[in-house]
Amino acid sequence: MNLMLEWLAALLVVVAAFFLLVGAIGLVRLPDFYMRLHAPTKSSTLGVGGVLLASIVVAASQDRFGLAELLITLFVFVTAPVSANLLAQAALHQKLPSQAEPPSDLPPQDPQASV
Repeated sequence: MNLMLEWLAALLVVVAAFFLLVGAIGLVRLPDFYMRLHAPTKSSTLGVGGVLLASIVVAASQDRFGLAELLITLFVFVTAPVSANLLAQAALHQKLPSQAEPPSDLPPQDPQASV
C-alpha cells in the first residue's frame, strides 16, 4: 500500500475519532434530552463517515471499488437524521421539558392554548 494513502487513511481515522469523542462528551455533559440528542447524532455521522472514507481509501489502494463502504455510508447518512428526528418527535409528544431558553423575539404563549 502506498505510504501516502496510509497516512491519508490514518488522518481520516483520527479526525473521525475526534468527532466521535466530541459526540460522546456532549452526550454525557449536556443537560437535557434534546441537547443530548443533538450532540451524538451530528458527530457520529461525521465520525462514521470519516472511518468509512478511510476504508474507501484503503479499498482503493487494494484495487477494490469499495461498494460495501459506499452502501454503508448511504445507509448511515439516511438513517441517523431520520432516527434523531423520530426520537425528538416522540419526546415532544411526551411533553418532555427542555432547559433551553426560548428565542427572545417570540411573543409569549398562553399555556392553555396548546391543549
